[in-house]
Amino acid sequence: MFGVTLRDHMMIAHSLPGEAFGPAQRLHGATYVVDATISAAELDDLGVVVDIARAADVLHDVLAGLTMRNLDDEPSLAGVLTTTERLAQVVADRLVERAHGGDLGTDPARLAGVRVVLHESHVASASYERPL
Repeated sequence: MFGVTLRDHMMIAHSLPGEAFGPAQRLHGATYVVDATISAAELDDLGVVVDIARAADVLHDVLAGLTMRNLDDEPSLAGVLTTTERLAQVVADRLVERAHGGDLGTDPARLAGVRVVLHESHVASASYERPL
């Protein structure tokens, strides 16, 4: 399996209601380093999974829809507890949607999947992986 990993970041604000989240129940900010890997079983005729620059632009655009926002107020996330794990899923799902829309510039049928890792710090991260 081949993979291309792109890195970007997002800065969000949110709260995590529930006793289990302790002080994170209050509104707080988080800055995530985001790694997104797009995979394919075979390379295309040019010998690549996807055009890295184009995929980086798509990732940046997906993250722009979340960054510098209070996620508690985002209509698209209403009712979603925005844990790091769930945010990794949101980013992955949005990347897959963009891939199916042709935004990665390749036939989505030749791509195998997307894996998103959100790094909360240098010692903690959460991920979500799904097929394309």
